[in-house]
Amino acid sequence: MRLWNFWFSSFVLASQYNPPRFIELLMLTLAIAMLAIASIIPDRPYLVLGLSLVVGASISILVREAIVPSPQSRVTKITALLLLLISFYGFVDLIQTL
Repeated sequence: MRLWNFWFSSFVLASQYNPPRFIELLMLTLAIAMLAIASIIPDRPYLVLGLSLVVGASISILVREAIVPSPQSRVTKITALLLLLISFYGFVDLIQTL
């Protein structure tokens, strides 16, 4: 029971400390899960949902970095742009296979 209490307290603290970054992390975690499911089960809704979550998280990261830059601003922006480009490439590939 202590282990669950520790994880719950950590979860609450992380969400209160920096809510936008927490939501972005949650979106990227769900995107990884959806893309993993899409690689196992070749079903388009999982792929579309995973790519949509990556696009949303990347745009959120870019907007947050534009408003309040972090110490690792350059690396964060490059990573977000890379994720955005890869997800757009995934959407284009998905549209071409229709």
